[in-house]
Amino acid sequence: MTNSIPTATTIAASLSAAAGADGATVELVGVVKDYGSHRALNAIDLAIRPGEFVALLGPSGCGKTTALRALSGLETINAGQIRIDGKDVAAIPTNQRDIGMVFQSYSLFPHMTALENVEFGLRMRKVAPTERRARAEEALEMVGLGTFAQRFAHQLSGGQQQRVALARALVTRPRVLLLDEPLSALDAKVRVQLRDEIRRIQTELGITTVFVTHDQEEALAVADRVAVMRDGVIEQIGTPEELYATPSSAFVADFVGLSNRIPGQLVAGVAEVHGARLELLGDPLPDGPVTAYVRPEDIVIADAGIPATVVASSFLGSLRRTQVVLQDDTLLSIQHEVDTRPQPGDAVFLRLKGAPVSAVPRS
Repeated sequence: MTNSIPTATTIAASLSAAAGADGATVELVGVVKDYGSHRALNAIDLAIRPGEFVALLGPSGCGKTTALRALSGLETINAGQIRIDGKDVAAIPTNQRDIGMVFQSYSLFPHMTALENVEFGLRMRKVAPTERRARAEEALEMVGLGTFAQRFAHQLSGGQQQRVALARALVTRPRVLLLDEPLSALDAKVRVQLRDEIRRIQTELGITTVFVTHDQEEALAVADRVAVMRDGVIEQIGTPEELYATPSSAFVADFVGLSNRIPGQLVAGVAEVHGARLELLGDPLPDGPVTAYVRPEDIVIADAGIPATVVASSFLGSLRRTQVVLQDDTLLSIQHEVDTRPQPGDAVFLRLKGAPVSAVPRS
């Protein structure tokens, strides 16, 4: 008689059923955090649905990690509420908030095996040895490291160590999972593989997840919704598609994806840019000179139009990105089919498709 080998899906179902429920509702309500005279979080509001994967995205110093640490209990807040399933946990210690955490640094105990590292949280909760081992083995199987249980940290690659850290966070069966730039120390290929694995596991388990990153590609690839932060506030929150197609501000347009900054004129609420009339996204602006933020895919090579000279062209697999310079020295990036292969020095004409744009006043 042979024993069937459990798949990642059946293990996920086992862990999810053992947890007894789907992910929790998470809310930050008017949360303020000050460090002396510096306000790191400025009365932010954020509501996350059960089982939702939300990324906090923004440049260094925007407050995204502070928000995560406040949610975890590692930072006390100066005002506001932090609710998990409707209960304010702002005054509750970290170990009583029913959360799992994965940090940028793996923080594995070097004198313990992978299995012992994963078991550690269960040991602290005084889970019986037999159950503790079984649950740790399940968690390692889920992250694809079942055969590495007896290896020490120095015997594992960076990606494998981060998988152990993820298993350690999942083994306690939390209802909220917090990820603080867990992929930034990994090389590009491993980073993509592990981010996809995290998303798969999160979807199967239904854990409410908050993911902090400064990498907009990561955020757009894995999150149900992305909250773009700036100077301690949430500038905009929405699906990846919403943020990319309808940014509420020039900051969001510039930070999420690539944008070309092109001088134009705002007339009666419409941006006039090189002869094209472009609808304005975001809040209304007074008429006058503006800088419009135009996506690379919204500029095409045409038979006639805006004169430009090709500077460089790069093959990116499914598309080609070409840099051109206009007669007024404006440098633009455009994206187009790989079959079109402009060469440096080629004279071309460009046309704006007419997609709506964000803009800022230009002095």
